[in-house]
This record gives sequence, structure tokens and C-alpha cells, in this order.
Amino acid sequence: MWKEFKQFALRGNLVDLTIGFVIGNAFSKVVTSIVNDIIMPPLGLFIGHVDFSNLYINLSRKHYASFAAAQAAGAPTINIGTFLNNVVNFLIVAVVMFVVVRNLNRLAAHRRREAEVKTARLCPYCIQEIADDATRCPHCTSHLTEATTHGDASES
Repeated sequence: MWKEFKQFALRGNLVDLTIGFVIGNAFSKVVTSIVNDIIMPPLGLFIGHVDFSNLYINLSRKHYASFAAAQAAGAPTINIGTFLNNVVNFLIVAVVMFVVVRNLNRLAAHRRREAEVKTARLCPYCIQEIADDATRCPHCTSHLTEATTHGDASES
């Protein structure tokens, strides 16, 4: 059982997933800082000196001067500002992930096209595409010797 677990844990996909998780966690902290420290303050200023982190709906009958005071008192609140910050975080992460995945897909498609172009083999006599393991050209029926399979048509 231990051997099976080691094979599972050290398999490439699991290691890649772990690395992706760690990087994603660090990226999430950076995005949270961007939203809370860079995007939301100017947005709050533009809207009218609103601090989004202090936007909340107090569900208790007592009045609290700030969101921190309500939390410290243990008052039930609906945290609108926290929700808005999380929505902006999600949108930023979603846009970044979209751009990354789109570019990776483009790169993969480009590499596939390059691989398809590189694997095409031509008959040295009729210049038609032939299979890599062909010994005769299906178009002109020429015999393909070892020398001609490498593009040298002088021998045969």
C-alpha cells in the first residue's frame, strides 16, 4: 500500500497540481492586495469617499460606529463591502486565467502546426507527401531506399 501511495503522490500530475495550488494561493494574496489596497480606495473616492471594507448592513437593533465595532461586539451583519471586494478579486483572477489559458492554447496550437509541418516527408522523385515508414511512393511507385528516405534522390 505504501508503494502505491508513493507512486500516486510522486506522479507528475499530482506534483504539477500541487505546484499550481501553491502558486495560485500566492497569486490570490497578490490579487487581494491589489483589490483592497489599489483598486478599491480610488473607486471609493470616486463614488463619494466610500470605504468598501466598511460597507455593511447591521441586523441588530444597536447602532455601531463602524464595521469593526460591529464585529467586535459580535453583531450580526451582512458584509456588502467584503462581498464586493471578493467579487472584484474573482473578476481579476478570472480575467488573468482567461488570458493565460488563451495564450497557452494558442502556443499549443502553434506547436501542433509546427509538428505537422516538420513530420511531412516528400518523395524525392515526384515531391508528393509520403508516410514516414513507406518503402515505395504511393504516387509515382518509386522505390525509396535508405538514401532516398533522407532526401537524396541520386541513389536508386
